[in-house]
Amino acid sequence: MANVNSSKQTLTGADYLKATLCSAVYDVAKVTPLEEMEKISERLGNRIFVKREDRQIVHSFKIRGAQAMIASLNEQQKKCGVIAASAGNHAQGVALSATKLGINSLIVMPLTTPDIKVEAVKGFGGEVLLYGANFDEAKNKAIELAAEQNRTFIPPFDHPLVIAGQGSIAMELLQQNARLDRIFVPVGGGGLAAGVAVLIKQIMPSIKVIGVEAADSACLKAALDAGHPVDLTRVGLFAEGVAVKRIGDETFRLCQQYLDDIVIVDSDEICAAVKDLFDDVRAVAEPSGALALAGMKKYIEQHNIRGENLAHVLSGANLNFHTLRYVSERCEIGEKKEALFAVTIPEQKGSFLKFCQLLGGRSVTEFNYRYHDDKSACIFVGIRIANGEAEKEEIIRELTADGYQISDLSDDEMAKLHVRYMIGGKPCKPIKEQVYSFEFPESQGALLKFLQTLGTNWNISLFHYRSHGTDYGRVLAAFEIEPNNQAFQSHLSELNYDYHNETENPSLKFFLTN
Repeated sequence: MANVNSSKQTLTGADYLKATLCSAVYDVAKVTPLEEMEKISERLGNRIFVKREDRQIVHSFKIRGAQAMIASLNEQQKKCGVIAASAGNHAQGVALSATKLGINSLIVMPLTTPDIKVEAVKGFGGEVLLYGANFDEAKNKAIELAAEQNRTFIPPFDHPLVIAGQGSIAMELLQQNARLDRIFVPVGGGGLAAGVAVLIKQIMPSIKVIGVEAADSACLKAALDAGHPVDLTRVGLFAEGVAVKRIGDETFRLCQQYLDDIVIVDSDEICAAVKDLFDDVRAVAEPSGALALAGMKKYIEQHNIRGENLAHVLSGANLNFHTLRYVSERCEIGEKKEALFAVTIPEQKGSFLKFCQLLGGRSVTEFNYRYHDDKSACIFVGIRIANGEAEKEEIIRELTADGYQISDLSDDEMAKLHVRYMIGGKPCKPIKEQVYSFEFPESQGALLKFLQTLGTNWNISLFHYRSHGTDYGRVLAAFEIEPNNQAFQSHLSELNYDYHNETENPSLKFFLTN
């Protein structure tokens, strides 16, 4: 058999099957249950099963790959210790596996890592070094220290032994239900998807394996389109467990060869899946943990699948509790149970009552308004719906037929993230301004850095920041500047936060800008 300790050799599917069967994952990891989700099964017309990797000791599947690689080390490697870079589930898996085997572990974590994650790693026996502003800086430091201290670097996904360890999930799935038609797996760096797909195709190739990616970190889709791994310009951080800029080389090779399909979902669809898991099996998944279910739901709808046995992997539950605030706000839209509109109504007594009467008994979930002039009012309104897109289109037709000007904001990220919390009127005089959205690490001094870099040189004419309890902050701000101001652009570069020009966003023009 090929040496799976080397990531330089091209391994066959049979090599991976043997490596998975021989891996020592169960010295630390455990067999997790495969539970039927009865409510959503009835709703979607299929038997839907969830693989509960949140039941691992570290509440994540990552323990499997970490254990498989660490257990394979020789005595000299064990004596020198291991090192990893991670701000999340991989860090805990490495720390626990090393501790169980009596090996010293050092985990390099970015300076912005929340205390709860740092303490979790320490609780599993790992030493922690906080270094760097982001994961890439932490990883580079870990690789540097690995060479200096002769430690073995344990990668999060792109190594044959790690992939083989994750493949043990597929073995359990086949033992727990050999009649599965499709298996849905989340994709970040690709270790889980590669491990599951390569093993399934060696034993029961008739079972379809489908990868699910978050729309704002779809590195596998980008690699498939290019024909090779590529770097994403940026990744979204909501589903941080899969927020990977570049798919691994070996994981891409296996995913390209063995995955049957991929599906892309957005944050609202992920939020809806988090709620489904809680409603059905009382699991509280982290966003990346609910990714596979979100993809399954979308895939069922897209391909009109009925009467099949479908499984998805709940990959983790290391959730920052306050993230649930954001999930709760967005899940109704993700489930297409709420529609958001900007509607212009006459500024006169009884207008809102008449508007509600036209909705035909539908519930208004949100209503934002502020007086602007004597002629008309633009309201931000949320309406509960039961029949998804069809009902939303019906509402638009009914209101348009009655003379209302209406704009659908249900898919407008700026409206959902900022505008709905800021509605309070437009400037009382015309001003020249440019509006930007920003995303930055939620750490002490981050907001101050923002204000010191941009707020002292230009007048800020609009500002909104709202904490969602996540590891990153989001700001919407307007500056009194001309378009393409070069001095401003240079300060944006100095700031080094992700940003987008939102000046032409329609929801802003309805409610906040001239």
